[in-house]
Amino acid sequence: MNKFDKDIRYLQLLSTSFPTIAEASTEIINLQAILNLPKGTEHFLADIHGEYEAFQHVLKNASGNIKRKVNELFGNTLREAEKRELCTLIYYPEQKLEIVKADEPDINDWYNISIHHLVLVCRDVSSKYTRSKVRKNLPDDFSYIIQELLHERTDDKDKSDYVSAIIKTIITTGCADDFIIAICNVIQRLIIDQLHILGDVYDRGPGAHVVMDTLCRYHSWDIQWGNHDVLWMGAAAGNDACICNVIRIALRYGNMATLEDGYGINLIPLATFAMEAYKDDPCTEFIPKNAHENGLTEKQLRLNAQMHKAISVIQFKVEAQSFEKHPQWKMTDRCLLKAIDYKAGTCYIDGKLYKMRSCHFPTVNPECPLELTEQEKIVMDKLNHSFRVSDKLHMHVRALLTHGCMYKITNNNLLFHASIPLNADGTLKEVEIFPGRKYKGQELMHHTGMIIRTAFQNDSQKMEQEYARDYFLYLWCGPDSPLFDKSKMATFERYFIEDKATHEEKKGNYFVLRDDPKIVDSIMDAFGMTGSNRHIINGHVPVRAVKGENPIKANGKLMVIDGGFSRAYHKDTGIAGYTLIYHSRGFQLVQHEPFTSAEEAIRNGTDIKGTTQIVEFNQRRLRVADTDKGIEIRRQITDLEQLLYAYRHGIIPEKEGKIKVKM
Repeated sequence: MNKFDKDIRYLQLLSTSFPTIAEASTEIINLQAILNLPKGTEHFLADIHGEYEAFQHVLKNASGNIKRKVNELFGNTLREAEKRELCTLIYYPEQKLEIVKADEPDINDWYNISIHHLVLVCRDVSSKYTRSKVRKNLPDDFSYIIQELLHERTDDKDKSDYVSAIIKTIITTGCADDFIIAICNVIQRLIIDQLHILGDVYDRGPGAHVVMDTLCRYHSWDIQWGNHDVLWMGAAAGNDACICNVIRIALRYGNMATLEDGYGINLIPLATFAMEAYKDDPCTEFIPKNAHENGLTEKQLRLNAQMHKAISVIQFKVEAQSFEKHPQWKMTDRCLLKAIDYKAGTCYIDGKLYKMRSCHFPTVNPECPLELTEQEKIVMDKLNHSFRVSDKLHMHVRALLTHGCMYKITNNNLLFHASIPLNADGTLKEVEIFPGRKYKGQELMHHTGMIIRTAFQNDSQKMEQEYARDYFLYLWCGPDSPLFDKSKMATFERYFIEDKATHEEKKGNYFVLRDDPKIVDSIMDAFGMTGSNRHIINGHVPVRAVKGENPIKANGKLMVIDGGFSRAYHKDTGIAGYTLIYHSRGFQLVQHEPFTSAEEAIRNGTDIKGTTQIVEFNQRRLRVADTDKGIEIRRQITDLEQLLYAYRHGIIPEKEGKIKVKM
């Protein structure tokens, strides 16, 4: 089939959607108009680590954007307390309504005022979209009413009376609560056009499953997988080492909610085994972090520590088995259970002998230290089964696969979680990800993503699927993994070796060189990015703002947005996370202060305090035409113009149709 025939076949398919000259012309007019709308607002978040309340609040308040719009709209016409109450109503409409109805003496008057205010806010946030797009985001029950309220001018007396009559009827028919909830949700939906998650939804915090539920309901999002996400994906795929790590981290932070409440993982076999195997072991090194903050009793702390040590020892065994199974990973030096002198209580690490804090390993046979006991095998079989049959976990993994990838290029921004492996001179480093297959740069990221997907594809070859399942461990802690990129993961040393020099995880060359604009440019060149206004955005390593570290690097070409969303990092970073916002005027970086709780926000109107930094300001407001969407729309216009040509020259006959007018 020649090119002309292919083009005609494509145009014939296109003609089924636009069967007449009038309809094709109308669509061109509509698309040309869209190109001149302001660019939609993108939000970038990273390293959420299960902090679901703070994450949900940041989405609800659009990282402070709703508060800013309320201030712009109402200025001095509302008192600060009234503006705060309006913002809280937008963030938490159901809960705030219950409080207001209990306290407000004239609820109908409050309804009237509040609905007028909400309509103004909704009108403002919807102004950068077509009526068609706004209409698609409206709830069916109130779609027509909201459209009428958004598009009628209140400075005209007749129209003002019309709007007031609509609002009065909403109240008198008893629909005010439902309407307020609906319009608040519309505001939240329209204020953020696209949400980008740069990895690490999981671990440390109490509600990664709640974060995933929130994302699954969200209107438009993508994720670039982080090492903690891949760890959970590996656990879901049945990788025993990943399963051990997932459970160990949960026990280390005393947060079992995601495992037990979220995914129904049965930990009773582990608890039963740990209480018996470690009944004479104080397990001092395995008491959870911040034990005084998580409300555990002494008995619970004791059991937690026993389970923590039990799963850690199993982890060290099954990890070492994988390292020996795959020598090409060059990680056999991490088989540290083989480096212990169990009588002397010492361990050889990197050629040096270290005294151990404790050397009580009742389940380790010094002659075969990597071999699981029969009881450990039974525990692992039951845990493996529990992860493989968790419907909700696998639903969330499917969402990660559907919405996720190793990297993404969007609007000339390169997004990835951690790093692009580099040589010491800044050139791209080749990494062997499958025996005999080496890749670097963009190809490395692409093929790594394909390996991850292979683990979940039933049509994959058995050998490749097994290797893919094993490879999750390397992605979690391998020195050349683009999701880790450190010399080692010093888990064993932090538990058992006092000398903190052994705890150091030397960062890879990417982290050393990423302040150099030339290196950053060379990476973007390798990914096919062009132009001067291009950036790399990633997370993974917390920015220690409290020590003066700047998240903006390489003269603004690279932005690191891991600001410590996780409570565990608040002391290290001095803040509670970043949101990077990219709107029609440029980039803003919002630095968040710690969030108290949703209950406090609802009751007292407290908000996440944020400091906004202008990263990049555009003198000319960006339009849809300046984005990836604009490129696609121009292609559609070209195709439609060719269809018009085919209609007008008799190449393709028009069909009977009805003009669809899009507003």
